[in-house]
Amino acid sequence: MNLIQYVEEKLAPKKNLPKFKAGDTITVHYKIKEGDKERIQQYQGVVIQRRGEGASASFTVRKISNGVGVERVFPVNSAFIEKIEVNKEGVVRRSRIYYIRGAKGKKARIEEKQHNVAEEAAAAAAAAATKPVAAAAE
Repeated sequence: MNLIQYVEEKLAPKKNLPKFKAGDTITVHYKIKEGDKERIQQYQGVVIQRRGEGASASFTVRKISNGVGVERVFPVNSAFIEKIEVNKEGVVRRSRIYYIRGAKGKKARIEEKQHNVAEEAAAAAAAAATKPVAAAAE
């Protein structure tokens, strides 16, 4: 094992962040220090890219603020990230969607991934039905 990877595994704080990828719309709850006060600021936008791995991993989020595109890079293992919420899962074919920077209006939209609610409910019911049977067999 590489010495750098070993040190990163030992020192990097483990966070339970949701899985997200480029094209997803997320809300990052980020701690801001202003003097001696601390508050949490929400930054909502589309994930443009995920970069790196391990302790040096980061992701870029883009939003439109007052008609101007704003991008912000967040380290994945930052102590200032309180939590991340995945609002929408987008359907994109690339891992880095830089083309969204030049798009305006309807062309800047990303198609939302549709989840089949009936299939998910059936899968959850099937999983719940098998658990009591396994417990009774013991």
